[in-house]
Amino acid sequence: MFGQEKRVVLASLARPTLLETEYHDLVVNALADRRAMLDTALAKFAARAGAVAEAAARLVETLQTGHKVLIAGNGGSAAEAQHFAAELVGRFKRERAPYAVLALTTDTSILTAVANDYGYHDVFARQVRAFGQPDDLLITFSTSGESENLVRAAQAGREHMLTVVSIAGDRPNRLERLSDVSIRVPALDTDIVQELHLTVLHMLCDIVEQKLAAADWKEDAGQ
Repeated sequence: MFGQEKRVVLASLARPTLLETEYHDLVVNALADRRAMLDTALAKFAARAGAVAEAAARLVETLQTGHKVLIAGNGGSAAEAQHFAAELVGRFKRERAPYAVLALTTDTSILTAVANDYGYHDVFARQVRAFGQPDDLLITFSTSGESENLVRAAQAGREHMLTVVSIAGDRPNRLERLSDVSIRVPALDTDIVQELHLTVLHMLCDIVEQKLAAADWKEDAGQ
């Protein structure tokens, strides 16, 4: 009797429940929808490669000439700013020197002090004025391109002679009007915009490493 009960229990464990089947179907359908949306967006994005290429050239030039990169964003875009800085201060795919890239979203004492004393709209602009120097680069991530604290950061960047690159969604926005280079990804839904921003981020990291690591190798080889 014990053996029969054990076989029944094992058989029930091996069979997917209706709930598991339901979740499996939800995941499969979600993946199919995501693939369709990303395929469409990436196909459209290919026509905008010029903006990404210009941003890459500005980024490489900034780091190659000994200047630094400041990056900012809110919420999920703050995570992207930190991700970008981590890939370039650490490494993306290649062993090489660390690059001078600073996310303005990480110092909680500065963020809370400035927000408390001046207002949240100045949490990035004040840091740009503190750390930014002529020929540095400011990169802003924003799904809308309308975040007031990023708009003010871009204004501060222009006042202090930084190059400004904005990465936003597919609507005309205030950030792009303040930018030397504007990348608008072809999507409106926040989640798809952020996934495309991550694609841009990784492309830029890869190009920077290719260019700067190659330059370092030539310098070490005495060429």
